[in-house]
This record gives sequence, C-alpha cells and structure tokens, in this order.
Amino acid sequence: MIAALSASPWTTWIIAAAATAGVILRPFAWPEWIWAVAGAALLTGLGLLSPAEALDGIAKGTDVYLFLTGMMLLVELARQEGLFDWLAAHAARHARGSATRLFALVYAVGTLVTVFLSNDATAVVLTPAVAAVARAAEVGEPLPYLLVCAFIANAASFVLPISNPANLVIYGSHMPPLLEWLPRYALPSILAIGATFLVLRWTQRTPLREPVSSDIEMAELSPGGRMAAWGIAGTAAALLAASAFDLQLGLPTFLAGVTTAGMVLLRSRCGLREVVSGVSWGVLPLVAGLFVLVEALEQTGVTRAIATQLHSLVQQSATLATWASGVVLALGCNLANNLPVGLVAGRVVELAQVPETVRAAVLIGVDLGPNLSVTGSLATILWLVALRREGLAVGAWTFLKLGAVVMPPALLLAIGGLFVFG
Repeated sequence: MIAALSASPWTTWIIAAAATAGVILRPFAWPEWIWAVAGAALLTGLGLLSPAEALDGIAKGTDVYLFLTGMMLLVELARQEGLFDWLAAHAARHARGSATRLFALVYAVGTLVTVFLSNDATAVVLTPAVAAVARAAEVGEPLPYLLVCAFIANAASFVLPISNPANLVIYGSHMPPLLEWLPRYALPSILAIGATFLVLRWTQRTPLREPVSSDIEMAELSPGGRMAAWGIAGTAAALLAASAFDLQLGLPTFLAGVTTAGMVLLRSRCGLREVVSGVSWGVLPLVAGLFVLVEALEQTGVTRAIATQLHSLVQQSATLATWASGVVLALGCNLANNLPVGLVAGRVVELAQVPETVRAAVLIGVDLGPNLSVTGSLATILWLVALRREGLAVGAWTFLKLGAVVMPPALLLAIGGLFVFG
C-alpha cells in the first residue's frame, strides 16, 4: 500500500502543493524555508525522489545561491555602515517637502536598482533605505513608499537579463546576448514600469497629499559606507559585463560581495560576525527546497505533458499561445511562487520548442505576475522579511486588493508590447 502510494504522482503533487502552501501561508509563523525543506525531505523520505535526484535538484540552484549570497553580503555591509541612512537623508532633502516628489524619487531609484542589481536586491537593499527615508522625512504613513519597493522589483525585472534570477532559470544555458535581449524587452519593460507607476500612484493618492519634512540632518558617510557604495557600483558593472558576455551571474556577484566585505571590514568598526549574523540565510534553504520540489514534479512527467499541450496550442495560433502563456503563468506564480514556476516554465518552453515571442511572454508572466500577491516571487518574500526587520508588516489581503488593480494593466500592456516590433 505504502509502495503504491509512494509511486503515485498524485502523492508528489500533494506534497509539493502542501509545501508551497506552507511557504505562502507560514503556519505557526514559522519561516518560509522550513516548509520548503520539509516538503523536499518528505519527498526523499518516501522514496518519491532518490537522494541523488534531490541533490541534482539542489545543484541546479548553485548559480542562484551564489547570486543571493553575494547580494545579501553587500546589503548587510551597506546597512551596517550607514549607507542607507545617508542615501535616505539625501532623498528626503531632494523631495523638498513634497510627498509625491518623494514617491517618484523612490520609484526612480527602485527602477535603477532593479535593472542593474536585480529585483531581489531591490527588496533587500531598497526596503531598509526607504524605511530610513520615511523616518528621516517624518512621514505619517510610510506604506506607499515601501510598496514601491515590492512593485517595482517585479515591474522592472525584465529590462536586463540580470534584473531577475528567474530570467536565468527560464532561459537556462540559452540566455540571449544583451544586444538581442534589449530590443525584445525594451518596450514591454517601459510599458510595465510606466503602468505600474501610474496605477500605484493613483491608488496611494490620499496618503501622498500629506507634506513631508525636508529639514533633514545630513551626517557624513563613513569610509566603510563609501567602500560599500563602490562595492555595489562595481557589482552592477560586473553583472552587466557578465551579461554582455553571456556568462552566469552567480559567481561574479558572490566574488564581488566577498571582496567588498573584505575591503569594508578592513576599514570598519563592525566585525565579520556582525555582518554574517545580520544576513537572512534562511533564503538559501528556501530556494534549495523549491528546486527539489520542482525536480520531483518533473519526475512525474508533468512538464512534458504541459509542453505537449503548449506545442499544440502554438501550432493552432502562436498569438493565442503568447497571450495564454503570459496570463496563465502570471496567475500561476501567485498559486505557487515564480521561482519554482519559472523552473518548470523554462523546462516546458525548452521541450515545446516555442517561438521567441511565446518564450518572452512566459518570462513576462513569471516576472510581472507576482505583483498580484505577497507570495508571488522570492523578491516579495524578501521584501516581507525586510519589513519585519523594520518592525512593519503588510497583510496578504491588503496586498492582494492592491495587486489586483496594479498588476493586470501592466501585464497586458507588456505582453502586447511584444507584438509591436516582433
């Protein structure tokens, strides 16, 4: 009986669904990584996935682990050296007492951080900086500015290949060169970023009518803070170079983070233990667990079945397949998470051998769809973690009501933009 149960693909699907639900709902307020790891361990323990297959699944995330580790080190160094507080004071002063100007400044900075450092960096880097901005500007309601960090992290995440780790898993080893990527995604990105700004700005119009303080005390940035800033800028340059030469991004980011940490710690009063203890290491087992869940799902043959259906749809109408793929995946990311969904989607489009327009719609759906709910992307989960560190919280229902207004126009415009020059 147990053997028959273990052999059933339904058992794998139920365990994967339960683990994903645990990540999304966080029962007992346990960290997200516990549920992902527990699901992976249960799949292996029941024999639904061999230890070798589980290790293979974990190994597929190596580039993502390196990327996240390097980025989290950079962020923690910058936070401890006061770089965020310094940037916050400048942003608040440039707003000159206008909440709408401050909102636009935060959005512009968030766009740049997402484009050149990734959406996860925006969630981890920008959120504490914006929280500091709100404190410095004596903002009565900080939520509109903090929401920017979550929404722009996804809206601007397909400007460049480096803008979202999900881009890496969708294209895998077939990542297009930068000069091929830019023409394909430039207009959809502009439309998604613009639509997200306009709708989000409109929904937050009431709290943005309140004035903010511009009388900000400007502290001098420490040598360690300046070094951290140069490290982040150098990392952005390294990632652009790696993308231009079609190289994986994890190792350059990791090396940049470790190198910057060494240089900053030589000039800083904080020690290595403080930096390491400040990093949210639970993100790594969370991602590893998700990779194992996807590996188990692939063993059931579900990816090949979906690929067959997608291939048939493409044969009927490539245009219909483009719209359907983007919309379905955008919604699917919110039922699971865009990292595992992106892993499955990447394998599906590879097997189905779809036109590039369909693959682009898949990527847009995976990147932009998570703006519907708080659990749609790893970036939004990281944003929630960053909010908790600041003593703040946003409920799932609150975000969903806002996401239902903000996400659909951006998604439809972005997918439509693929056909203008395609």
